Amino acid sequence: MKKIYSSASEAMDGLLSDGMLIAAGGFGLCGIPELLLQAIKEAWTKDLTFASNNAGVDDFGIGILLQTRQVKKMISSYVGENAEFMRQYLSGELELEFNPQGTLAERMRAGGCGIPGFYTKTGVGTVIAEGKEHKEFGDETYIMEEGIFADVSIVKAWKADETGNAIFRKTARNFNPPAAMCGKVCVMEVEEIVPTGSLDPDHIHLPGIYVHRLIQGEHEKRIEQRTVREA
Repeated sequence: MKKIYSSASEAMDGLLSDGMLIAAGGFGLCGIPELLLQAIKEAWTKDLTFASNNAGVDDFGIGILLQTRQVKKMISSYVGENAEFMRQYLSGELELEFNPQGTLAERMRAGGCGIPGFYTKTGVGTVIAEGKEHKEFGDETYIMEEGIFADVSIVKAWKADETGNAIFRKTARNFNPPAAMCGKVCVMEVEEIVPTGSLDPDHIHLPGIYVHRLIQGEHEKRIEQRTVREA
């Protein structure tokens, strides 16, 4: 089975369709699949639903797809620094399903493990709980959340071998592993592809069985909020 592709556009070829659900890794601008997002933009796939912590910034990350009106709905926990995301949501142009951050991560992980739903206390008594099943365990109330089963996952790792066994660097690990797990097809971009067998099995964060397509590329890796010490 071919896993390594020469470019982001080639890796996404045949996977995209209007109205699909895409799970995307990253947190802010940290560990986002920037090359694959650009490929989706260039394919002009529309009416997309993204399950992602946030939408990046106005001109980077998922923000580039908001600019071109290719996104219909966001399943997110944070509007963040993206003014266009906020504008589209407040004006009714964009659907938004708010999720507590841990709940969103667990919904992705659950989908990747084949778990259709789970109970959590997070959100009980708030608007998050409206319309959801409530259940008592002991003397505590929980709400049921559904696992996310995405049509495609797009993620970014630091290093992977030729079979897709991947290592994420520091905080770029964030949402990438659970996002990768929950897609019917997972496409991963990495900074370096190394020979199979060269990575210590104890250091692998994501087994290659979850990864279907793999590309190596150059990444801009912007800093969302640059904070420096005064001279």
